[in-house]
Amino acid sequence: MTLSIESNTATTLSPNLHPDLKLKHILKTLPKEVFAKDSFKAWMTALKTISMVTLGMFAISISPWYLLPLAWIFTGTAMTGCFVIGHDCAHRSFSNSRKVNDIVGHLFMLTLIYPFHGWRYGHAKHHKHTNKMDVDNAWQPWRPEAYQTAPAWLQVVYQAMRGRLWWLASLPHWAAVHFDWRNFAEGKTRNDVKFSALFVIIGAAIVFPIMFATLGIWGFIKFWLLPWLVYHFWMSTFTIVHHTAADIPFKPTGEWDEAIAQLSGTVHCDYPRWVEFLCHDINVHIPHHISIAIPSYRLREAHAIIKANWGDYIKERTFSWELMKDITDKCHIYEENEFYQSFREFHANN
Repeated sequence: MTLSIESNTATTLSPNLHPDLKLKHILKTLPKEVFAKDSFKAWMTALKTISMVTLGMFAISISPWYLLPLAWIFTGTAMTGCFVIGHDCAHRSFSNSRKVNDIVGHLFMLTLIYPFHGWRYGHAKHHKHTNKMDVDNAWQPWRPEAYQTAPAWLQVVYQAMRGRLWWLASLPHWAAVHFDWRNFAEGKTRNDVKFSALFVIIGAAIVFPIMFATLGIWGFIKFWLLPWLVYHFWMSTFTIVHHTAADIPFKPTGEWDEAIAQLSGTVHCDYPRWVEFLCHDINVHIPHHISIAIPSYRLREAHAIIKANWGDYIKERTFSWELMKDITDKCHIYEENEFYQSFREFHANN
């Protein structure tokens, strides 16, 4: 089969797997419009998130106790929109100005106590090495030998994070990875990470005491901590669903293929529309892995074109308890020949 692709068109191609598929072939089927930044749309996205978080905080302030869980869920989901805006800024798809991207990214991620540059550099590694075993840093599963030699307490933690407590998994990742600038290369990278970490630490040191003084301990928990934990539910859920399934392999460096990893190693998952609205379509994830230059407000358009051209490559799911149960019941220990083994299967065979 010959790949015949015209630049900046949406030419329909044979969906059969092709051994010579390159990322550039996929990119050439996307029209230039899906890469175009629109300042009005970008700032309206930011305004939408500010409005929805404000509405959520107001709902928390007036809700009787029995409606507070709904208000927390709404507000925490809206706060996830802050992360998505920071995410666009990190990929330089929010604005053409690097300075604007950095300022907006720092401010929106400050609300989540997330260091902008620390996350930005780590996330860039994930995009460059998606589903590359021993290199990718996003939800990479453990090999049998790593699991067996880990301390007992760490095995328990791994079991929990890969099991029914998946929704807490982003918390240790947040705490352990993005604040320690010593883990990053010396020079500009380390200085950037240090700045972001100190920006967040100083911001929290100022804002949190004010919240305690004005709202009290319960007010701090009610207005910030519980919505923040809802945000981490979505952070953990989006990331595990994006790249974890029984039929998605992690390949060693010598066998890894960039185009297949970005196209078939990434999952498009449909969530309730209100979640997608508040989270700016971050669930439409395949186009984002084809090119980080696609702004969040153009992801659906790009996905439709990718699906038309490369439909047999892509994986689509619908968010449900059954989906999460399938992932957290099966996708535990990574065995290259079988992809995944469950903890139960692994312990029964070892």
